[in-house]
Amino acid sequence: MPCSEASEAVGGIANSPSKRLRTETDPVPVKSILKFAKLSENATVPTKGSVRAAGYDLYSSAVFALFYSAYDYSIAPLDKVIVKTDIQIAVPAGCYGRVVKKGDRVAQLICEKICYPELEQLDTLDETVRGDGGFGSTGRN
Repeated sequence: MPCSEASEAVGGIANSPSKRLRTETDPVPVKSILKFAKLSENATVPTKGSVRAAGYDLYSSAVFALFYSAYDYSIAPLDKVIVKTDIQIAVPAGCYGRVVKKGDRVAQLICEKICYPELEQLDTLDETVRGDGGFGSTGRN
């Protein structure tokens, strides 16, 4: 569950923030802007596969060497290399950028909000709804 304010509980189970009722006192979300600069003519603007996509597709000038680019790289199957994107990105304040491998593109950039929780040490933790003895609710450890 995302780090957020406590939400109202129904039947002893906390509702996710997306399920709770919005009120006039809820803050208006501030639109974040991911700023970027193209460092060369070879750079490709990051794109999203769909409106609701979690990340921006990053393209490498090197990948386009097979098709359109001045950069020449040979990448063997299952090999890993560092390739140029020729873009510079400024991640919004309060976020961090996580680059993940995705599909036929070089990678995706996912901007995630940072939560700064305070620590509270307890002697024991309460039982969870998800169960015990493992890492999650799937029954697999």
